[in-house]
Amino acid sequence: MPRTTLRQVNGLPDVPAKLAESTLVLVDYQNTYTAGVMELDGWREALDAAAQLLARARREGAGIIHVIHDGGEGSPYDIRAESGRIHPDVAPADGEPVVVKQAPDSFVGTDLDRHVEAAGRKDLVIAGFMTHMCVTFTAQGAFLRGYRPTVAADVCATRALPVLGTEVDAGQVHRAALATVADLYGVVVPSQRDLP
Repeated sequence: MPRTTLRQVNGLPDVPAKLAESTLVLVDYQNTYTAGVMELDGWREALDAAAQLLARARREGAGIIHVIHDGGEGSPYDIRAESGRIHPDVAPADGEPVVVKQAPDSFVGTDLDRHVEAAGRKDLVIAGFMTHMCVTFTAQGAFLRGYRPTVAADVCATRALPVLGTEVDAGQVHRAALATVADLYGVVVPSQRDLP
């Protein structure tokens, strides 16, 4: 018997956002996720896909907002240090806003909502690191504020996590996070190439 999602129960659409009519929100593509203690499984492939998505968004006239996490001086997320900076492959262009956050939901305590409203689009395409954390909670935050988020799986990555004396591999964590988004908060597509 096929499973039913909360989106289906609530009559919410499962149609992905059209990129040209959306705002692309790029979350936490920071150098800290490319090496060291926070290195993500599959970060290189996800970053390459994100660079393709960003280039397409620019060509098609989508709104673009970058989000970066500031964990403070000395942390892996210190935006004053190289490790906390946005990776050069998806660096902001002139005029693209950068929102600085301190919580997994990029809307909490930031002006992201103001930037999204200024772009004038209800559809958001959310991409970033880590799938199970800031991507999921930003999609939730967008949904709760009345936006329509879409997440492309191939532009996101995460890491293995310990729980109950064992380890959940990164692929399982990634898929479980996407399942959480797809159950209620937004539409999930396999690849950024699947965005109309």
